[in-house]
Amino acid sequence: MHNKVKRITLRIIGILIGLAAIFPLFWMALAGFKSDREVLAYPFKFFPTEWDFSNYQQLFQDPAFIRSMGITFVGAIIFTVLVLLINSMAAYVFARLNFPLKNFWFMYVIMTIFIPSMAILIPSYIVVAKLQMLNTMAVLILPGLASAMNVFLMRQFYLNIPTELEEAAFIDGASRFKIYWYIFIPLSIPVFVLVGISAFLGYWNALIWPIMTISDESLYQIMQLLSYFRSEQNTNWAMIMAGSTVAAIPTIVLFLIFQRHLVEGIKISGIK
Repeated sequence: MHNKVKRITLRIIGILIGLAAIFPLFWMALAGFKSDREVLAYPFKFFPTEWDFSNYQQLFQDPAFIRSMGITFVGAIIFTVLVLLINSMAAYVFARLNFPLKNFWFMYVIMTIFIPSMAILIPSYIVVAKLQMLNTMAVLILPGLASAMNVFLMRQFYLNIPTELEEAAFIDGASRFKIYWYIFIPLSIPVFVLVGISAFLGYWNALIWPIMTISDESLYQIMQLLSYFRSEQNTNWAMIMAGSTVAAIPTIVLFLIFQRHLVEGIKISGIK
């Protein structure tokens, strides 16, 4: 009886936490169906008095918004794939290979986690400017590919893969790269989902770096466009809410698809 009450209590608490987490998103979506005046009306009204679909219609009829969504999505996919490949190879090296000063170089990589991103923002801009990378997709993708945290998470995962698999592959004549590609990659789905979703969200939600490096309107990222949209139409809150809702859809769908692997990856990456 005690265990049953405990389970019911935990479920109720979980439901309340879930509702509290989803409330702002749900309100934002509904605010897109309100008139601009009603969004900030007092007293507060959760549901629209009159449903207005014009805000969402204008968004989907705006070529700049559609283009920005498409460009950001393609860039996020490319960025995520490269992040997985580069960081997984580095993690495999630190987890399985022996080379001089291995522990030193690993600690050197991990120490970069403690450097605030804002501290290297201006130096990073100077570097990409001198490399003539401004107003290109490369400036949005290349600088953030290597990540010490991603290397650490993947290394922790790889340390738990039995060495017997590698030994059997070596007996069959497999090279290091083949072992990485045909054994470690297929076994890496949980941690790949964890790192991949983090990389996708990081790219999708980026604002400061795109604003600093992209001035070509044809390359505007979605958060950059929404920021510009707010500055241009700072009184049209209903339109802003509608745009933010549409921009949130890809990330929500991504989480719903991979939520099981995401939880598994979080648990496994902290085992060792």
